[in-house]
Amino acid sequence: MQAYVLTRYGDASAMEFQDVPEPTADDGQVLIRVQAAGLNPIDFKVREGRMKMLTRLDLPLVAGSELSGVVEAVGAGVTRFAAGDRVFARVDKTKLGAYAPYAVLDEALVAKMPESLDFTDAAGLPLAGLTALQALRDVVGVAKGDKVFISGGAGGVGTLAIQLAVWMGAEVATTASPRGEELVRSLGAETVINYHEQKFKDLLSDYDGAFDLTGGQDLPDSFDILKRGATTASIAGIPDPATGREMGAGPVVTAALKAAGARIRHRARKKGVNYRFLFMHPSGPDLAVLAGLVDEGRLKTVTDRVFRFVQIPEAFTYLEQGHAKGKVVVQL
Repeated sequence: MQAYVLTRYGDASAMEFQDVPEPTADDGQVLIRVQAAGLNPIDFKVREGRMKMLTRLDLPLVAGSELSGVVEAVGAGVTRFAAGDRVFARVDKTKLGAYAPYAVLDEALVAKMPESLDFTDAAGLPLAGLTALQALRDVVGVAKGDKVFISGGAGGVGTLAIQLAVWMGAEVATTASPRGEELVRSLGAETVINYHEQKFKDLLSDYDGAFDLTGGQDLPDSFDILKRGATTASIAGIPDPATGREMGAGPVVTAALKAAGARIRHRARKKGVNYRFLFMHPSGPDLAVLAGLVDEGRLKTVTDRVFRFVQIPEAFTYLEQGHAKGKVVVQL
């Protein structure tokens, strides 16, 4: 079968179409006939080698982090799925494999798709949805009545994070361009700051938590708007030593992360706040939570553009320009 393969670490030429063997389901695994797959910034960060300190990959391997499709077959011991089920998943970070006609995943990583979504919209939900849910629920600890700041609210993760924070009972502020303002307001953001013209740290104060999606100066600036003891979760900053230990990093890598992030952690301590980098973990049960919210009408997906599978190089070029409002998806 033809798949889009990560052959080495490097620029866009490091991923290419290749013939690979069709996989089969072993014990506890599900074979999925892929219908659509999402593209994410993490995919090109992995390609560039920016994550290899935390996640070592056995290259070459089929690329891709999330998918939707139909169960083709199941291995021995699988009890939650049967052939014909419509499913979606964030794949194993060390195996990848979404950019191919067929993918094999452990049963624990898979969930049934929201009944109200088609394959295209469902394919863009797993990675961004799990990231937003785990950051807000598990790291920031959003509670009813909180004020939460989310930077870059019009992107793939941001559009879902706004809705999840509102579902949790929070009042949301975000940054967006004028082009994205209508979108983020429609998702529930009460305060929208045009980052081209204003700095959010000059306008916001006494927030109960922040979710940094943009990095750069936005990360330390988020500390300035928080109450003492509050937390900024980030997917765009420098991984902290605790994240390294959670990922199974050895003492050398953990020490390197400690040194690399010393300045940003010191800045957080000076402000009396907490900083945690989030490296989301795949989870079938969490996907089931997201699917339920979608079918209840509490969470809607935002798909920016859909490409055919043969256009996946062009899809990555578009994604890396950084202007997508919502998710970029390829159809298989």
